[in-house]
Amino acid sequence: MVMVDDISFPPHITTTKPLSLLGHGITDIEIHFLHIKFTAIGVYIDPEIVAHLQKWKGKSGSELAGDDEFFDSVISAPVDKYLRIVVIKEIKGSQYGVQLESAVRDRLAADDKYEEEEEEALNQIVEFLQVKYFKKDSVLTFSFPATSNTAEIGFSSEGKEEPKTMKVENGNVVETMKKWYLGGTTAYSPSTILSLANALSLELSK
Repeated sequence: MVMVDDISFPPHITTTKPLSLLGHGITDIEIHFLHIKFTAIGVYIDPEIVAHLQKWKGKSGSELAGDDEFFDSVISAPVDKYLRIVVIKEIKGSQYGVQLESAVRDRLAADDKYEEEEEEALNQIVEFLQVKYFKKDSVLTFSFPATSNTAEIGFSSEGKEEPKTMKVENGNVVETMKKWYLGGTTAYSPSTILSLANALSLELSK
């Protein structure tokens, strides 16, 4: 198991095929000198992604972490990607949903891609999340299959219940969610991006 801030992440998980834990980190905030950690994130990717990133062979992790073109290639590589997000500090699902919605909406609007279909897809995500309560150790997952521009969002709390899932079928929203979590210098969790850059730098050097 890989420990991320006292939370264990399996080194591999299987979706349609085995994926490796290639990046991990936390989301946090400083408020009045208090350091508050919200979530731990694990990024699982098909190891075959290395074949799509050969252009960056020989670059260090810190160089890659600052290279948004590299992360564009990570996002667009046709391999399965999976995010496992574990709650450290409890939060209402509605708060998380609003944060996700506004980040995705702002990016879509900046790219002139925010239309009724995108709004509808984002509303469905917010509705799915707002009835949840993100207790400590709840798990939120995002599965991005290689073969389609869709995503499946899952949520489970304390392992007692079957995970609830929903499908996101709007390609622009799916792409922008990937960018929020994996988009290099503009991503949600800088520690996750640096970890992912270091791991991919190492894989590329093999």
